[in-house]
Amino acid sequence: MGNKDILKMVNERIKDTMVSTLGIEITDFGDRHISGKMPVDDRTRQPFGLLHGGASVAFAETLGSMGAGNQIDLDEFSVVGIEINSSHLRAVRGGWVFGKATPIRIGRTIQVWNINIKNEKDEAVCKSRLTLAVIKNNDK
Repeated sequence: MGNKDILKMVNERIKDTMVSTLGIEITDFGDRHISGKMPVDDRTRQPFGLLHGGASVAFAETLGSMGAGNQIDLDEFSVVGIEINSSHLRAVRGGWVFGKATPIRIGRTIQVWNINIKNEKDEAVCKSRLTLAVIKNNDK
C-alpha cells in the first residue's frame, strides 16, 4: 500500500471524531515524522477571533499520538497521552496552520514527541512536547 493510500485510509478513519470536527487533515508521514494541517476558522477560533490555544493543543496531541502509534504494533499495544505542554508563540486569525511531529524518544513503555505548528508564512505559532505511555491492549 502506497503513502497516498495510507493517507486516504488515515483521513477516512478520523471521520466523525474531534479530529475531523476541527478540520484536521494528515498530509504526510514517514517512519520518524507525521505532518498535518488545521484550518483557523469558526471551529478553531476563540471568541476574540484568534486561533484557540486548546485547538492547537488538540492538533499537537493528534499528530504526536498518531506518530507514536506508528511506532508500535497496534494489535498488541496502544499509546495514550499522559502529559502535554505547549507554548503559544504567535496569534493567527485565519487560513491554515501546519504541524509536524517528530520523536524525541521512542522507548518500550514511554515515547516523547516534539510538535511544531507554523502559520502559512512558516512562522512558529505553537511548540509542544507530548509524553505518551505505551500500554498493552486488554485481551478481548
